[in-house]
Amino acid sequence: MPQLTASGHDLSSLGWDDSLAADLPGGAVPARVARVDRGAADVITADGHHHAQYAAPLRRAAAADPVALPCVGDWAALTRLPEGRHELQAVLPRTTSLVRGGVGRDSRGGLSGDSQGQVLAANVDVVFVAEPALHATDFADLGRVERLLALAWESGARPVVLITKADLVGEHLAGLLDDVAAAGPGVDLHAVCSITGEGVEVVRDHLAGSRTAVILGASGAGKSTLVNALAGEQVMETQQVRAGDGRGRHTTVHRELIPLAGGGLIIDTPGIRRVGLYEMSQGVDLVFSDIEELAESCRFGDCGHQSEPGCAVLSALESGELPERRLESWRKLQREAAWMARRGDARLRAEETRKWKIIHKSVRGRGRP
Repeated sequence: MPQLTASGHDLSSLGWDDSLAADLPGGAVPARVARVDRGAADVITADGHHHAQYAAPLRRAAAADPVALPCVGDWAALTRLPEGRHELQAVLPRTTSLVRGGVGRDSRGGLSGDSQGQVLAANVDVVFVAEPALHATDFADLGRVERLLALAWESGARPVVLITKADLVGEHLAGLLDDVAAAGPGVDLHAVCSITGEGVEVVRDHLAGSRTAVILGASGAGKSTLVNALAGEQVMETQQVRAGDGRGRHTTVHRELIPLAGGGLIIDTPGIRRVGLYEMSQGVDLVFSDIEELAESCRFGDCGHQSEPGCAVLSALESGELPERRLESWRKLQREAAWMARRGDARLRAEETRKWKIIHKSVRGRGRP
């Protein structure tokens, strides 16, 4: 039976795992990060909500690697200072982490950006990829769905695709679901309408117990409206999509962890325009498991699927079994993942070289008379 404090809060309902207790520094208590700001965070503990500054060691770790910064969903070590303020001393080990790379486009149209990553959410069990069905002639952005699914698979959490605003496509819904299902083999897929309540209980089932979910998607996908439907009250501000182009406004401007009265927790996020891949080991392969399976039947083990004889992937393309759009999407994400890996390796080599230069300079300095 859960252990409650005098104030009635239950850490297990926030997803606390006693195995993390061994990583708590002496004198600290566990706190779950609900929202972050520059150098500070709002956290939830057994005795309530607190605002805490980052301790100096945590700031130094984050300066060396932004991935070490506290993020929404993290469990952290919280201490109370004599003057009454609170500080976050350290981030506890993450069970899952949703990390995007700092990839953009340069003025020549090529890939550019920082190879360091940014953690969008941590310790989540489920990643909801929300794709809106705006109207019958504007079906889902399948490339965006595939990219977000790659991010979700790589995090270690379980991806689930939600077709939101499902009431807007009428008789075309079945075809839309078929298209999205083909873009995410093996992934649960649900049609949802937060206004009518269609599919909301199915989404809630994914949050049974103390599971944590995060919702990813473009602005106007109905993420905050869904959070409100799950909460049974308006906990997040919402806006209508713009008239004419159907695009959404950025109503949610920060990520926030919201405990739900019926159990489970959900993280709402701002609309995502573009997400760069970061240190992909299997995320892209899992999204394109159909292509990976075809590739196993290629004549050559190192087939590049370009013009090689006996290429099962190209054969599937010619027969219509594999859509050209999906093959191009796979190639694009594979190139981006490889590019990010090379940038990451180059950054690590540069950091190692810098460290050795500092050590060498120090040794030379000590050897001088």
